[in-house]
Amino acid sequence: MAIDSSKLLDGYDLNNIRIATLGGHSALDVCRGAKSEGFETVVVAQKDRAKTFTDYYKTRGNKGCVDHVILVDDFADVAKPEIQKQLRELNAVFVHSRYFWVYCDINQIENDFNVPIIGNRVLVRKEERDEEKNQYFLLKEAGINIPKQFADPKDIDRQVIVKAAEANRKYERAFFLVHSYEDYLAESKKRLDSGAIDKQSLDNAIIEEFVLGPQLNLNFFYSPVTDELELLGTDTRRQTNIDGLLRLTATEQTEVLKHVRPQYIENGHIAVTIKESLLEKAYEAGEKFVESVAKHYPPGMIGPFALQGAITPGPPKEKLFVFDVSMRIPGSPGTMFTPYSGYMYGENMSVGKRLAMEVKQAIAENKLDLLIT
Repeated sequence: MAIDSSKLLDGYDLNNIRIATLGGHSALDVCRGAKSEGFETVVVAQKDRAKTFTDYYKTRGNKGCVDHVILVDDFADVAKPEIQKQLRELNAVFVHSRYFWVYCDINQIENDFNVPIIGNRVLVRKEERDEEKNQYFLLKEAGINIPKQFADPKDIDRQVIVKAAEANRKYERAFFLVHSYEDYLAESKKRLDSGAIDKQSLDNAIIEEFVLGPQLNLNFFYSPVTDELELLGTDTRRQTNIDGLLRLTATEQTEVLKHVRPQYIENGHIAVTIKESLLEKAYEAGEKFVESVAKHYPPGMIGPFALQGAITPGPPKEKLFVFDVSMRIPGSPGTMFTPYSGYMYGENMSVGKRLAMEVKQAIAENKLDLLIT
């Protein structure tokens, strides 16, 4: 049975709300933002990787931002009844992240996690490429440009990127570029033989046209309280080991690539800006996506999300292509170092601060139920 959102806040003291999250991904961003708006913070941390929260950034005097830490043996334990009980006793509303959904059972979170989640809890499942009516469906329904996809590798007739899950870490993807079916067979075999991917990963891989242009993450925030969309910031990814390879000369790259394959595992983000003439294109894509989500997954988008893509040069005009969506906090604390939230509010702010501002306003206007599922 699905969670009844209308009852999630039953028994909560709305004058003593705390903001909670899982100990990774965006936890410090969430906590610092919450503290700046006067909320106490809660982190559910895995014992073998908890020192960031129990020691380094634990609140002490006017330093730190983590007030309460709930230690668990495994991240998935956050869904255990006794942990849920602790969170509810703390009047905690939970900020979900990619971490949360990777380490926990999706069905359990959707149906049995009786803690208010800030955001639409059914959407993160729709980031998965094997889901019905997933992110690609929503993008197409919105009329947003996406790269051409190939259901059958025999149809490959241009440079494409193959996005297959790693064999050992299903949440990481083993990208590789090919330009024909023969090339696809050869490159797939290399990765299958090495154990980088398995047959299931390859069968479920997304094959899409490789869009060549500067890559860009558009980090948005949709407010159900004000019914407004905001562009909080823009960034790009820092990935290993491809970033290291790109710093080498062509001769050095050729030599290294005899022994090492490029990998695209995300290690961080770099703040970037876009020229002002592209802002309308960015907002138009964000607005269309919010409308598409509202149509297919009520109550629709709540809070932060990101459209990840690239800009192509044209002619006749530059065009934004979106090839990935984060339907929750995107995991980029560097968002605050771009100027777009400052244009709106007079100060640059993190996603965590904007989330806390939304919770604060919703409580003041007796609209907290609009933010949680």
